[in-house]
Amino acid sequence: MSGSESGTMRAVSQDVFGGPDVLHVVTRPRPVAGAGEIVVRVRAAGVNPTDWKHRAGLPWLAEPVPVLGWDVAGVVAEVGSGVTLYEPGDAVFGMLPYPRGAGAYAEYAVAPTRSFARTPANLDHVQAAALPLAALTAHQALVDTADLRPGQRVLIHAAAGGVGHLAVQIAKARGAHVIGTASAAKHDFLRELGADELIDYRATDFVEALDDVDVVLDTLAGETRTRSLGVLRPGGLLVSLVAGDPEADAADAKRAAELGVRLKGLMVEADHAGMRAVAGLVERGALRVHRDATFPLAEAAAAHAHGETGRTTGKIVLVVG
Repeated sequence: MSGSESGTMRAVSQDVFGGPDVLHVVTRPRPVAGAGEIVVRVRAAGVNPTDWKHRAGLPWLAEPVPVLGWDVAGVVAEVGSGVTLYEPGDAVFGMLPYPRGAGAYAEYAVAPTRSFARTPANLDHVQAAALPLAALTAHQALVDTADLRPGQRVLIHAAAGGVGHLAVQIAKARGAHVIGTASAAKHDFLRELGADELIDYRATDFVEALDDVDVVLDTLAGETRTRSLGVLRPGGLLVSLVAGDPEADAADAKRAAELGVRLKGLMVEADHAGMRAVAGLVERGALRVHRDATFPLAEAAAAHAHGETGRTTGKIVLVVG
């Protein structure tokens, strides 16, 4: 009898914080849809840097997350009371509520209905699973927070990364002039996605090369965030996706005020409207995700080890079934 038939499922869990080797497959009860929720039969789950950071342990975590992962693509298996958007059998993709709604590394996942959107017909489950967290992060930073306008100059750090390569395309779809930092080997890839200017961070100091930037998307924090404040025009905005230590955050906020620029930190949120916007971009060919590698669910540890090399281009996906 399979796990789905017996009311159980396979999932990837951990008992302690640590390296990739702490991840292992377990059998857990299959979730049940509550009011306003759906259960999704997971076909693929995206892997993001926040996954391995949670696995290793974060200062505010008292114990490991039982089942990691926030990116889900699959088929609706069950709907709870009050759900009108979906029916069993519908293909959906989305991000489980971040950060407390983890559970994507499993055969089934449950979440509020509006964490999801219908999967575009031109995406398979693996492609769809690669999108939600990274695409929502880029969309919420550039569209909702920065209100990026045609002709504005936007600098995207780590432009070939999971968030970065999607941000390049979303910014381009908004009509912005897109500048990206990446190693020279990734420049052709980024030009294909629409980047207008590219800076090899290993050979060129971006601060010396740029000024009068309207928006900076900071995916790195640290010295890069601090120095990026200096390339903004007066009134420009830096959206940071990575919090530093409180002292560093306070110092950067003070420097931003002295320079007459704005600094905002963003934590991605589950977002039905955002997911529908992402789906719309995909459907009209304005957004595509690059998969760096795929791994079966049972090899989640290998997927984390691969991601932690820091040499990936685009996204890593676990294929569940």
